[in-house]
Amino acid sequence: MVSVSPVIGLLGGGQLGRMMIQAAHRLGLQVVVLDPDPKGPAAQIADDVVVGHYADQAALTALAERAQVFTTEFENIPSASLRFLAQHGPTYPDAASVELAQDRRKEKTLFAKAGIPVGPYITLNSPSDFEIVKRSHFPAILKTAELGYDGKGQLTVTSLDELSHAFQELGSVPCVLEKKLSLKAEISVVIARNAQGHVAVFPAAQNKHRNGILHTSDVPVTLPQQVVQQAEHYVKTLALKLGYVGVLALEFFWVEDLGLLANEMAPRPHNSGHYTMDACPTSQFEQQARICAHIPLGPTRLQFACRMTNLLGDLWFPDGPNKPMREPDWTKLVPPSNAWLHLYGKTEPRPGRKMGHITQKLGDA
Repeated sequence: MVSVSPVIGLLGGGQLGRMMIQAAHRLGLQVVVLDPDPKGPAAQIADDVVVGHYADQAALTALAERAQVFTTEFENIPSASLRFLAQHGPTYPDAASVELAQDRRKEKTLFAKAGIPVGPYITLNSPSDFEIVKRSHFPAILKTAELGYDGKGQLTVTSLDELSHAFQELGSVPCVLEKKLSLKAEISVVIARNAQGHVAVFPAAQNKHRNGILHTSDVPVTLPQQVVQQAEHYVKTLALKLGYVGVLALEFFWVEDLGLLANEMAPRPHNSGHYTMDACPTSQFEQQARICAHIPLGPTRLQFACRMTNLLGDLWFPDGPNKPMREPDWTKLVPPSNAWLHLYGKTEPRPGRKMGHITQKLGDA
């Protein structure tokens, strides 16, 4: 008897979902997308689209009727929606893991319980908590406890006065105040873990950010091998503690006097893992599709050294954000050889918006 592969129900219609659908289609799998935008990057190529909000019961029911296994392309999905879908089929990742990633306070507590070190921080739920902040904690970064990403929901502060103003600017919601550290490097490790507990680890990426948004990821990293091995150990430990199934990323800071410190986790394919589409036998997106379809994990070895560069909407406005928009000159942006251009099908470029990426082979590796 020939087994029938499950239809994958995908929450979210952005570029991560689009790249997962592309990988799923190469495996002969079908994907149904739930997203408010019927013309989003993922919806453009999905096998079917349910138009609706992620907490809409009718939309979730429609998705549950059309798919047998469920996943998400970003962590800001209501955990209640994943719990609802879990009544109709497995969800990779599960609601509990996504819920932890949505709250920096819970996330840092989780890391501590797993024996994963983090940088100095203070939880601030209201202005009355400011009295525990010492002058030595500055400079620092104030971050909303929930739902921040790509530099959003965070402000640099250097004094109590600035902290007070920043707290108000962020809406006076619960925050964490993270001491600003002298970073030697930022790295991330992406792993895939399936329902049988098998784990595949992708080569670590060394990351550089601009304005809180990832700019480049270089692979392999320049840090000592024992540091990379420690990072891999931490990610595998985290996945095991959560009983995690799916693709999981963990970002780290490398600080000379403190060592390796966890920054945040992403219960999904990660921007710094985009290089795997071109430089590894199996991409992070294909791993997610394989996990959903109960296909064994693929190999993750690095086939050549590379650099992934994000393409932001700013490139469409070379004369400034208020000037006319025009298509970038791809002949200048894309190296003539050993480079792969990936555009996400977004029709409205905006400054800071991720529109695509380039992977470039480096050296002779």
